[in-house]
Amino acid sequence: MTKYSRLTKEQFEELQEEFIHFLATQTITSNEWNQLKEEQPEVAEQELDVFSDLIWEGVLNKTEYLENISRDHLNLFKTGDEFMSLIVIKILDPSVDVTQESGLNWLKEHILSDHVEIFTANKNYSADRNLDKFNLIKQGAVISEGDFFRSFSKLIG
Repeated sequence: MTKYSRLTKEQFEELQEEFIHFLATQTITSNEWNQLKEEQPEVAEQELDVFSDLIWEGVLNKTEYLENISRDHLNLFKTGDEFMSLIVIKILDPSVDVTQESGLNWLKEHILSDHVEIFTANKNYSADRNLDKFNLIKQGAVISEGDFFRSFSKLIG
């Protein structure tokens, strides 16, 4: 069973070279892999899970920023070494959609108005920092470069 989630078929196809290298490190040849899938599918499934977890660990180790944006809010996360910082921006004007460029432009002009609520917080990690990040992704967050977090962090100072 995988710690995170198994990669999709499309993701495995994109990572085919990495998967071949992974099998080689397990001293599994192409013929042995095909035989394993046929004769011991549960072992093949375990190998897929191990590879998926290795890929996720690598991605999550490099992840510094996450964001979850919907029509009326931005949840912006910075994952530091000791804790995770959060900026929540809630839009109170129902006519504004921050998933659209016009909504983002509106937000920039009205960030300090009564039509916008801003909250900040820091949260300690659980025992598994990467699993905390992964759970945010499962809840709809996406990995980002952190532009929104840095911009709004400067604005709210």
